[in-house]
Amino acid sequence: MQSNAKKAALPAITLAALGVVFGDIGTSPLYALRQCFLTAHIAITEATVLGILSLIFWCMMLTISFKYVTVIMRADNNGEGGIMSLLALNMRSTRIADNKKIYLIALGFIGASLFFGDGIITPAISILSAIEGLSIATPMFNQWLLPLAIGILTGLFIVQRHGTGTMGKFFGPLTLVWFLSIGILGLWSIMQTPFVLTMISPHWAFNFVVHQPYVAFLTMGAVILTITGGEALYADMGHFGRLPIKLAWFTVVLPCLLLNYAGQGALLLRDPAALENPFYMLIPEWALYPMIGLATAAAVIASQAVITGVFSMVNQAIQLRYLPRLTVLHTSDVEQGQIYVPFINWVLFVSVVILILLFENSANLASAYGVAVTMTMLCGTILIAILAYGFWRWPMWKVALFGVPLLLIDLVFVGSTSLKILGGGWVPILIGAMVYTILMTWKDGREIVLNRLQSDTLPLDVFIKSVSMSNETPIVPGDAIFLTGTPNVVPHAMLHNIKHNKVLHERNIMVTVITRDIPFVPENERIQVEKLDERFFRIFVYYGFKDQPNIPAALEKAYAQADAEFNMMSISFFISRDRLIHTVGDGMAPWREKLFISMQRNTSPVSDFYQIPPNRVVEMGSQIQI
Repeated sequence: MQSNAKKAALPAITLAALGVVFGDIGTSPLYALRQCFLTAHIAITEATVLGILSLIFWCMMLTISFKYVTVIMRADNNGEGGIMSLLALNMRSTRIADNKKIYLIALGFIGASLFFGDGIITPAISILSAIEGLSIATPMFNQWLLPLAIGILTGLFIVQRHGTGTMGKFFGPLTLVWFLSIGILGLWSIMQTPFVLTMISPHWAFNFVVHQPYVAFLTMGAVILTITGGEALYADMGHFGRLPIKLAWFTVVLPCLLLNYAGQGALLLRDPAALENPFYMLIPEWALYPMIGLATAAAVIASQAVITGVFSMVNQAIQLRYLPRLTVLHTSDVEQGQIYVPFINWVLFVSVVILILLFENSANLASAYGVAVTMTMLCGTILIAILAYGFWRWPMWKVALFGVPLLLIDLVFVGSTSLKILGGGWVPILIGAMVYTILMTWKDGREIVLNRLQSDTLPLDVFIKSVSMSNETPIVPGDAIFLTGTPNVVPHAMLHNIKHNKVLHERNIMVTVITRDIPFVPENERIQVEKLDERFFRIFVYYGFKDQPNIPAALEKAYAQADAEFNMMSISFFISRDRLIHTVGDGMAPWREKLFISMQRNTSPVSDFYQIPPNRVVEMGSQIQI
């Protein structure tokens, strides 16, 4: 029965996957083929048109159909995908030495940082390229393109706080209409010049590369634009599952994209002047405005998908302690993955607007876009090759057979797009460098702080023994909860409570939250309770990197497990508010220490993050030198 229900739901899930997963790659025909010719100023001939179309065809088949859909999507972390899941899987490998895993973390951080840059560039280039069709309809719209693009994006970022649930119902059907429309337009053009279908023969690509190697190398920096969004197939696997994404790709997305690119190529063979905007010039005059509207809707959907992906990645990084705590709002009572991160939302918005004002059109933005995508894909290829060796335990020859060709393709892409760094490619590199610095600084800073806490306080067992032997400290009724990241030493808040209030509660419970490298932790594995003494208990609460922490709910389960009565009104949460002091000495570089201190001061309160009622919280201050 369950299998039949899954089969019945498959069409609906596949339709939903169309709207969320393929929005980015689905809007590439708006600008990608034109950019292939403009990048290297290529003359339009039969050899160049079919050579470029052949490169596009084989890059799609090798990079998307083989690398992502066939191989990388096998690397699921309890059903979840994405760069953070890939990193988590690699961290479990026993074939990789522990002292070498810092390089894996660095590689994962680079990929995540570049994905953040992608989240800024995608909305800008997608919206701009969609509404640029208005200038084809009439030149009078030229002066309004930038204000219109900024207006559409402003509306998109404003509605983020309401969640994507309502909008998501329309994403799938709209995206299906978009793909079918571009496929039909391409097919109509192909019927007029069927010779263009010979592009599937690799000899066109081979001849193009052999006869014009430098031009072909430059062109690869634009060919990458046809497969942007390919990483979304893996990143969004957790939302829909592997089968619906594969089904959508092979039955709808791939055929429609190839038909449209072939149709644009056929148009260029008939009319080289159509290079001005080959996508919109495929469209009959009567359908131009409806198609511009549909393209704009598709671009908004592509932007929404990337924005949601950035929110998800940031939330995973926070849970894995790679970023400071930020306010994360859940916008749906049903769907756990629908979240809104206000700070990130407005950082993205301001960055996108700056990009639009800086680059002004989609052709200029294409240079910046290619660099971000190629480097992200290169990180993914290296991580999946290491995973195949260390986690799947493939023999080295098999890893090389799979990894080397894909690595060479990615290196060609990276080499080609790197020539555009001065022309705009510096933008994602700068954004990626900033995000990477933040991630590594927070990770290193937390390790320093935890080491200081371990060395500056008493071992917990020694403290409990000394307290039980002494009757000097008065006992007051109620339960005291101490949140601590160092479960084997006495929490600073407990020491300060005894020092300043000179009391000890009837029950003192140390709670340590541990985020495991899986998306969700089953409820029966959530709680671990240890009785250390009549008055002292230790509770470990386990969450996955996609779980939403809720300490009161976890404590209620822990009390039930220990056969104790849970009464929130008799519980006080003691939280240590650490004040970090910068000192000269060992640790990080002074500027990184100051950056870490600044992030620590601006992190959201522990009580908000763990959903603790504010009226039950007592904060105890302490100073830590780093």
